[in-house]
Amino acid sequence: MTETQHLYLVFGGVVTDPQTLNFADLKKVDTIGIFGTYEEAEAAWRGASMASIDDAMSKYAIVHLHKLLTPEE
Repeated sequence: MTETQHLYLVFGGVVTDPQTLNFADLKKVDTIGIFGTYEEAEAAWRGASMASIDDAMSKYAIVHLHKLLTPEE
C-alpha cells in the first residue's frame, strides 16, 4: 500500500468580516502555495499573516488538501 502524500494549501486575502473566511473579492485571493509538510505550510502562513498584520481585514488559512482528496483515510 502506498503512503498518502500530505498536501497543504496556504491562501488568504481581504475578508468581509474578520470572524469568517468570506473573501471580499475572490479574484484577489492570494495563493501562497502548496506544501508537503504542515511545518512548511505553517511557516508560509505565518509569513503571509505577519506581512499583513496591520490590515485587520486580511486573513490567511491552511487547508489540508490530502483530507479533501482522500476523505476515506
